[in-house]
Amino acid sequence: MIVQANPGAGYRALKTEIDAAVARALDSGWYILGQEVKAFEAAFASWLGAGKAVGCGNGTDAIVLALRGLGIGPGCSVATVSHTAVATVAAVEMTGATPVLIDIDAEHYTMDPVDLAATLAALPAGLPPFKAVLPVHLYGQPADLDAIGALCRDNGLALIEDCAQAHGATWQGRKVGTFGDAATFSFYPTKNLGALGDGGAVALPSEEAASRVAALRQYGWRTHYISDDVGMNSRLDELQAAILRVKLAHLDAANGRRQDIAAVYDEALRHTAIRPPTRRVGAGHVFHLYVVRTPDRDAVQAALRAAGIGSGIHYPQPVHLQPAYRGRVALGAAGCVQTELAASQVLSLPLYPELTDDEVAQVAAALKRL
Repeated sequence: MIVQANPGAGYRALKTEIDAAVARALDSGWYILGQEVKAFEAAFASWLGAGKAVGCGNGTDAIVLALRGLGIGPGCSVATVSHTAVATVAAVEMTGATPVLIDIDAEHYTMDPVDLAATLAALPAGLPPFKAVLPVHLYGQPADLDAIGALCRDNGLALIEDCAQAHGATWQGRKVGTFGDAATFSFYPTKNLGALGDGGAVALPSEEAASRVAALRQYGWRTHYISDDVGMNSRLDELQAAILRVKLAHLDAANGRRQDIAAVYDEALRHTAIRPPTRRVGAGHVFHLYVVRTPDRDAVQAALRAAGIGSGIHYPQPVHLQPAYRGRVALGAAGCVQTELAASQVLSLPLYPELTDDEVAQVAAALKRL
């Protein structure tokens, strides 16, 4: 038996409920921005503890909409990270803003507040002024929101949380996505809260902010067919919203299962040279990914493969070293040294709620032999 990622498992686990939700949406006869989207937006905002949520087409568009909703675009620099899915940086550039890539801290793989402070104090030459900070809550673990939030307040910058991998993660007992001026979510199928296609959302603290983002997602309309702003077309599909309503009801339990599996892996690695994920004090990690670290990654991956265990690398090449960005994207003061080192050593193990106890035991047994 090969233990590896299995995106279809989430659908099969909830098949009866999901099929009924899809049938309900289809029978409604309303397929764009109807009652399913409205109901999901309300349920997600309530679960999150945010003021409002606005559904959109995907997580990349969510970042674009959040930035544009805050008036950030050409003539603005945005501090974010290079150790992330390329979508984070691509979205900043889609607004016309300039990304500046901050290094990560070596233990938690999220934005390093020390490098952020140094970079804010000495903006790289020739760049527009900073207007926002976009930390990524990576792998299911929150960034250091206390330190980053303080730097944003001290420098008059917007804080936008990228929560694409952190649905349900907490910082000091409060869900991420509720700390800044906006927060963005992806509902890509493999996320902790995943649709069966693309989807995303922006969480916002007020009705006024949500109204602006809702208009921007559909051509800048506040009145049908009348564009008050230059908007875009990025709407959460009714079918996906119906599916997400089902899966949201099971999300807390699913995150609990992820945490239980992570604890088994932690124990299996306790007497090995492989570094398990380090939890930040005060953070509630929801393990979108269980990422270990070893300088002998190729050998470890080969040994796992021989034991029937699949693995992956998130992310093998930092954004600033990829061909589309190399040599043209600005780096922070630290030069992304820790980012480059982590990218050469991280390895993701199979972890999703539908893994059986036998499969978890198989992975654990292989880890103990490393």
